[in-house]
Amino acid sequence: MERFTISLDEELARAFDALILDRGYSNRSEAVRDILRTHIEASRLAREDAPHCIANLSYVYNHHERELAERVTHAQHERHDLCVATLHAHLDHDNCMESVILRGATGDVRAFADALIAKPGVRHGALNLVTADCRSAPHSHDERSGVNGTASLPHVHYRPRS
Repeated sequence: MERFTISLDEELARAFDALILDRGYSNRSEAVRDILRTHIEASRLAREDAPHCIANLSYVYNHHERELAERVTHAQHERHDLCVATLHAHLDHDNCMESVILRGATGDVRAFADALIAKPGVRHGALNLVTADCRSAPHSHDERSGVNGTASLPHVHYRPRS
């Protein structure tokens, strides 16, 4: 681990300590690391230096909108390569919220999210991206080579970038 020292004027130091307290960090180092990660991620995304990502797409929609639920489900099935899981919650008589966990090429994830949010009846859509390293992994996760001794199928690991 590398160490570095920074100097802050008193006003900035007090504001930073208040932020640490408000957010529940245990110390300044944890807060600085988190701030750096946030800015590094934003820079990667702005430079389009993030070929792969993991993401959460959340949106609210009116389930009475004609065939909207079916269109949303169809869109998710069409891109099953991106859609890992979906959480559906009933907010009230008219509105539902869904959160879709996505992973894949950043451009594909953004295009999918933009298309889904643009569907008539979808409101309050937001996409949260985290850049990821992507590696093919032709191995199993235990000592056996696969189920009942069969060869394990290759799969892909997505690991958040730090």
